[in-house]
Amino acid sequence: MVYQERTTWATLIATIITVPVYVFVVLARAAGGPVTDVDWVPIMLWTMAASIVGAIVISIVWGILAGMRDPSEVGTSDQRDRDISRFGNRLGYGVLVAGALVALALSMIEADWFWIGNALFFGFALSTLVGDIARVVAYRRGLA
Repeated sequence: MVYQERTTWATLIATIITVPVYVFVVLARAAGGPVTDVDWVPIMLWTMAASIVGAIVISIVWGILAGMRDPSEVGTSDQRDRDISRFGNRLGYGVLVAGALVALALSMIEADWFWIGNALFFGFALSTLVGDIARVVAYRRGLA
């Protein structure tokens, strides 16, 4: 497995773990009341930080283990890796734009900040998931 694929998997794993934790914590803090009353900003910031740090840690540990097994492959990339990265980015950006449009529409109707912030958050999260899943599929099945 090449470096870029390991990094993609690390980001995917971190996102799959942290986003449901965010939802669980927000719903638990709401305790059956309105979710808009939850102090969601610090929870979201901690979730984003945990996702980034988690992806970095997973990538580093996985890279060390892979480097011990095959030192010649560490950090190498080729045209296929760059093509797969662009492919995943294109799909992810489409989802990100959709999330931004939802947030824009929510701001136009003067929705609560909770909904606007969460539309952006989930737009970013879904963008990451879609892009990473597309990259993993492309690594496994090819781009054709």
